[in-house]
Amino acid sequence: MSEFQTADKELNAAYNQIRQVLGLPDQASFPTAQRLWVRFRNANCAAERDLYQGGSAGPTAYFACMEADARQRTAELKTMYGWILQ
Repeated sequence: MSEFQTADKELNAAYNQIRQVLGLPDQASFPTAQRLWVRFRNANCAAERDLYQGGSAGPTAYFACMEADARQRTAELKTMYGWILQ
């Protein structure tokens, strides 16, 4: 499993754990926020990949960005919603 896949799996686990404990009002806004974050991450990492103009470093930069962003988002979710999980 790649580092990105591991980070993405951890992010999905945190997301699902949080969704299970949210109240009704937040059950609509939380998935919306996550979908928007995924769109941002994809665009952000594609922009970084494109800096290499099709060179061989592009895919490496892309997946490193995807991993870093997933780890950052996981930490962010745990900070924002950690109190709900306790």
